[in-house]
Amino acid sequence: MKQAKRRLVAVLMAVAAVLAVTAACGRVGEHGRIGVVYLNAEGYYAGVERGLRSTLGHGDGDPQLVQTNIQSDPAKESSFINTMSSAKVDALIVSPASATASIPALRLAKESGVPVICYNTCIEDAQARKYVHSFVLGDPAEFGRVSGEQMAAYFLAAGKRAPKVGVINCEQFEVCIQRRQGFEKALKAKVPGAKIVANQQGLALDEAVERGEQLLTAHPEIDAFYGEAGSQMLGAVKAVEARGKAGKIAVFGGDMSVEAAKKLQDGRVLKGVADISGIKVGRLAGQAARDVLAGRPTDKFVVPAPIDRYLGAKDGSRWLQEHSDGIP
Repeated sequence: MKQAKRRLVAVLMAVAAVLAVTAACGRVGEHGRIGVVYLNAEGYYAGVERGLRSTLGHGDGDPQLVQTNIQSDPAKESSFINTMSSAKVDALIVSPASATASIPALRLAKESGVPVICYNTCIEDAQARKYVHSFVLGDPAEFGRVSGEQMAAYFLAAGKRAPKVGVINCEQFEVCIQRRQGFEKALKAKVPGAKIVANQQGLALDEAVERGEQLLTAHPEIDAFYGEAGSQMLGAVKAVEARGKAGKIAVFGGDMSVEAAKKLQDGRVLKGVADISGIKVGRLAGQAARDVLAGRPTDKFVVPAPIDRYLGAKDGSRWLQEHSDGIP
């Protein structure tokens, strides 16, 4: 009984803290409150915030955003979403940490009457269809296809008909699995002799670098890497550079950032990047939230986000000019 009381007090204190934060910008709930979960500290999520702010605004007459960065930790995510559910915010915008471990938190939000908008990642599809209002998503298979085609063109130009490829993945998330499948299909359609010799997970940048170096030790014949997202792509680049293989091993992958654009501009290792702009995704998620607040119904679960492609030094320079503030 005492433990139950302590848990209740903790929840009430957390809710009070949330209300205190949101009240700082005006009367609580006057124009709606929206909880926002950022998956990690990559620049992509700064872009999402920029896009959200451009759509939802940040004045006294706009919805109040209550935001957190969970650092890819499902426990932190669960705690925040539980608090948002108890506070009965008007909507929750989230890039879930896990396709499976995040299900209970999103179920609670749904049961608490809080509409959930996923972006970038989500829970497994069957559960998402039950607990999620909409999902802002760039087609992951198409995303992977861009890199597969870029890598295929690189190999064909180099006269390599049976290249060896290493993959550094983020396949804790379903979208990353679909990216890899799209990549492999496109690569092998144009270069049938291409072979994936290894596929290892490395979620954080340091881990991705370590996996890249391990793969180069185990498979020194690797001709190129595919990094399924930003940390994996840059981890592969850094591993190639650390082993003195710049100019010999190419890297293709996903998600632009200042560092990725500079590596693309340099051109010795990183050759091509597929990208879904965080700013564009944030705008779409923000509009979905505005529709929820206005009570506008939607008949589409997936809100498609555009996929951009960058190839070579000129595109790297162009991205840096277009994103002079570094926000992707």
